[in-house]
Amino acid sequence: MKTLLILRHAKSSWDEPGLTDHERPLNERGKQDATRIGRLLVEAGIVPDRIVSSTARRALKTAEKVAKACGYAGAIDTTPRLYLALPWQIIEVLRETDGACPRLLVVGHNPGLQELLGQLTRQPESLATATLAQVAVDIDDWQLLSVPPGGELVQIWRPKELD
Repeated sequence: MKTLLILRHAKSSWDEPGLTDHERPLNERGKQDATRIGRLLVEAGIVPDRIVSSTARRALKTAEKVAKACGYAGAIDTTPRLYLALPWQIIEVLRETDGACPRLLVVGHNPGLQELLGQLTRQPESLATATLAQVAVDIDDWQLLSVPPGGELVQIWRPKELD
């Protein structure tokens, strides 16, 4: 059994109209929400063993703030393949994870992450910014991740619903 943690990037800023979509930073609320999600990972006992993130600035900053807040000591793996990726493209990236890794956190974008969550769990869920979903996947190796067999939605956390 593996645990897949799916995290949409936190709220980004639109204050600099000249920036490309890929370069948009987090706004203040986004920074706070990412830190809250990191602390939540500790409280829930699900600190990831690997973090992989889109190279988009808002996704990578989300991953960095989450990692710092949860005490994640490893490197954050980045790939441009997660930027606006479709579910099958996300799965291809996740399949590259070492089979011994029990908990994997992916940080990326909608609509791909939301569609992936729905396909894996057969439960449509909205992934607002900084929403974290925990999915139990009945596989022994990440190379076996596919849709189906799918997974079970264990928990979903939305920043607006947290204390």
